[in-house]
Amino acid sequence: MKKEKKIMETRQITPDTQDVLLRKLYETAFPEDEQIPWDDLMTLIVSMSLDFTAYYQEDKLIGFTIVYPRKSFNWFWYFAVLPELRGEGLGQQILSMLIEKYRNSSNILDMESPDQACDNQIQRQRRHDFYLRNGFRDTGLIKSYGDVDMTIMANGDRTFTMNDWDEVTNELWSFWKWDKK
Repeated sequence: MKKEKKIMETRQITPDTQDVLLRKLYETAFPEDEQIPWDDLMTLIVSMSLDFTAYYQEDKLIGFTIVYPRKSFNWFWYFAVLPELRGEGLGQQILSMLIEKYRNSSNILDMESPDQACDNQIQRQRRHDFYLRNGFRDTGLIKSYGDVDMTIMANGDRTFTMNDWDEVTNELWSFWKWDKK
């Protein structure tokens, strides 16, 4: 008997949203040095017009995405699913919904490089393969932040260059001044 697919509901996150589980997921799904502090992120939702979407089934949080929509391409910035729900196809559903939402433009994302020697190399390779299966291609571009190499991936027809990456990250820095303590 085939398992019935449950409907996934989306909710736009604003600075007024109070969801402790959502914040906990954000703060635990990514290494601390890859996070923007929560309060700063809430400010950027407005100033950068970020598309911060949470995904729910039967009022239970599944995960979230944060996209920086732009004219030339969209930056798929953050994407996380609750750890206990990973491997159930829910991330696939969310990414499919996101790709459909932004189907009329090219999209980029950066992820920890699967080619860099590290403790979580298998996890990185699985994540890389997941994006490849879902229509992203490896651009061959790598950006290093400290001791972490980030692979830049893209979908759509547009060619993506390191100049494009520098442009989008410079936009982020124009909205947010990182004060690493």
